[in-house]
Amino acid sequence: MTGLSIRGLTLSIGDKRGATPILRGIDLEIPAGRVTGLAGESGSGKTMTGLAVCGLQPAGSQVGGVVELHSDRVQVPNLLSLRSSALNRVRGREVAMVFQDPTASLHPMISIGGQLTDHMRFHLGLSRRDARARAVDLLQRVHVPHAADALDRYPHQFSGGQLQRVAIASAIACDPGVLIADEPTTALDVTVQAGVLRLLRELCDDLELAVLLVTHDLGVMSAVADTIAVMHRGEIVEHGDRYQVITEPRSEYTRSLIESLPDTPPPGAAFVPDDADADQEGATDAR
Repeated sequence: MTGLSIRGLTLSIGDKRGATPILRGIDLEIPAGRVTGLAGESGSGKTMTGLAVCGLQPAGSQVGGVVELHSDRVQVPNLLSLRSSALNRVRGREVAMVFQDPTASLHPMISIGGQLTDHMRFHLGLSRRDARARAVDLLQRVHVPHAADALDRYPHQFSGGQLQRVAIASAIACDPGVLIADEPTTALDVTVQAGVLRLLRELCDDLELAVLLVTHDLGVMSAVADTIAVMHRGEIVEHGDRYQVITEPRSEYTRSLIESLPDTPPPGAAFVPDDADADQEGATDAR
């Protein structure tokens, strides 16, 4: 069973004499087949947590603690101790990340097919033909319309929602066990947000992914996450079942976040529309 264990994760930026602490000892379990939500306001350290796990923290950062990856395929006692070459073999293959802005992970001058197939050929050793066939399957899985034709298009030819689905397809292309999604819906309108969130939930359930969903929106968490951890100033101030965290928060900070929401749906509320509704956005703009 794949999963990620984070213990005592710290991160500071700056030299040792004037280092600014960003993460102050994060402990978090991210088990397979579950969505673990990581919530907090801007600057709380939630995005930096995901970046540090993937070795994408800012240059010059001091990182400490243990991030253990365990799966049937590989056991890594501490991702933080890997050299760059070893981390490159793990990143994308075992642990993948989806960013808030999909253009951060997609090259504007390379076709979608080229980006998906290069990724798979590097990590999986597939032939060009097999990689292209798998790319079509991936785009169909994430509900991108006309998947075979979409391979020959470029990122600028897709709407925002469909582009995020392409980025998710790229992230799961090599069957990673862990998926970190950093504010994956923030730049999308509400209807499109819902379709992307439904997709993440679907992939978590179908592929037994261990998903870390990073977002500032506790309303999103209440409908998608299984458990919720709340961060404030580099520390986790609350962690529990989504129902408990949303309805009976123990932390004053968590209560303030919930009270600031205009209308929090009840935990597990099925506010996400059918995929057909979400696909309509891409069918209109990605022709």
